[in-house]
Amino acid sequence: MAKRVLVVEDNELNLKLFCDLLRAHGHEVLPLRDGRDLLHQAREFHPDLVITDIHLPHISGLDLIVSLKRDAQLSSVPVMAVTAYAGQGDEERIRGAGAQAYVSKPISVLRFVEQVNGLL
Repeated sequence: MAKRVLVVEDNELNLKLFCDLLRAHGHEVLPLRDGRDLLHQAREFHPDLVITDIHLPHISGLDLIVSLKRDAQLSSVPVMAVTAYAGQGDEERIRGAGAQAYVSKPISVLRFVEQVNGLL
């Protein structure tokens, strides 16, 4: 049975890459370009995993993770954060917000797939 993955990414090329990789591995994917739609869309889609960029317009990925973890219906959904800004202490902050996995950009396709498989 296909797992459902919701991907929040504002960069079109990254969004396409992530979705193509996930679909190639048999997953059903819902792409979102605007994180402000996340909670509503996640409640309707019932994802098995949420992948979110951290630096998004309008709302930060950290705030999205916190919102997901505070939502009774979505709190158990694992979250994988993906970010280009991998500075000292970033991984700890992101995991502290509730993310179960962290991948820095540019991504290694192998590492991305391994992290996804580890969460599903």
